[in-house]
Amino acid sequence: MSNNIKNQFKQFVAPTYGRFPLTLDRGKGSYVWDSNDKKYLDLGGGIAVNCLGHSHPEISQALSEQSSRLIHCSNLYHFEGQSQLAENLSKRIGSGRVFFCNSGAESSEVMIKLARRSKQVEGRFEIITAENSFHGRTMAGISATGQAKVKDGFAPLLQGFSHVPFNNLDAIRSAITPATVAVMIEGVQGESGIHPATAGYLLGLRELCDHHDLLLLWDGVQCGHFRTGSFQSFQTILSDQIGEFLPDAVGMAKSLGGGFPIGAVWISEKHSEVLSAGTHGSTFGGNPLACAVGNKILEIIDRDKLEENASELGKFFLRELKKIQSKYPNIINTIRGIGLMIGIEMNKEIKSFDKKVPTSIQWVSALHEVGLLTIPAGDSIVRFLPPLNLTQNEAQDGLDLFEKTIKKLTS
Repeated sequence: MSNNIKNQFKQFVAPTYGRFPLTLDRGKGSYVWDSNDKKYLDLGGGIAVNCLGHSHPEISQALSEQSSRLIHCSNLYHFEGQSQLAENLSKRIGSGRVFFCNSGAESSEVMIKLARRSKQVEGRFEIITAENSFHGRTMAGISATGQAKVKDGFAPLLQGFSHVPFNNLDAIRSAITPATVAVMIEGVQGESGIHPATAGYLLGLRELCDHHDLLLLWDGVQCGHFRTGSFQSFQTILSDQIGEFLPDAVGMAKSLGGGFPIGAVWISEKHSEVLSAGTHGSTFGGNPLACAVGNKILEIIDRDKLEENASELGKFFLRELKKIQSKYPNIINTIRGIGLMIGIEMNKEIKSFDKKVPTSIQWVSALHEVGLLTIPAGDSIVRFLPPLNLTQNEAQDGLDLFEKTIKKLTS
């Protein structure tokens, strides 16, 4: 069966992903099984999407109940689920309103349009973003992204973006021109290997944006939804100073739907009417089915105190990973993380590895052999992005499998 599935992919599916040779069949909790019935502990979480793991019974129930009532009705009408989810998101950030879409890339698109439209009459349209950032795969998204590899072959790109070093206020300050309208950043750069913003950088950014009348756009697609131990990563990074910092817009997706496609953008009250009727839209955005899931996920996270679990397990992972690093200092170069968003930079000089293939891919593939799913980033980073309801025993099992793989490859 496995070979048949892979052959079907090869024949009928566009080759836009370098897929690992696994054919997954089902999942439950923090585990998945492939079509050969091999079991894997999933510390990748569908790239920070499966915040409650796989096949959560309450999510399945919410989908079933809502699908029997109303799946889609378009945004020409009102319905309770969407207004309820908008309120649930707003009360976790601040006074504002929410636009619903279907993905993280779309949320970036909304923030770019919001910024441009807000100052169009002044002729301001340029947005400053960070080097090594990632803001989605649309034309605007790759134009905003600070990685050359995602732009290759798609010229001419959307004009009006400049990229400067992350965590560098002077670089932002030097990049501001009379045409600058916004600064767009991630609280933790995920795709480049888990690089958190510093508290001083964020506070300085807010002050700089206020001084120059710029919008501060926050891409919380991967680092949001409690992944760092708070609803948004700036709330974790600035835990003692939250009243002093608030973006003008926050993009969300991934864990927002726990696997069901949904994106959203919270827009501060000051800018909440910039995108008026007819200026933007989404046919499927915030449909009844997606909102039912989004509301249920927030309910479960609150009830089961998963915010605290993410914070505590994150500390546990970092502590135990450093112990492994002390045993293998020539294999693990650095460990970076905040909450359940952890990046491990691995040594590239493994004798059995193919020098033509990124080290990150080969480490992740080796972890598959022992039954562990993780996510590669860059040339040498292994990411842990597990569900928020992972248990400490499961976390320890993952660490044991990780160390077992290191022993195997270095013996």
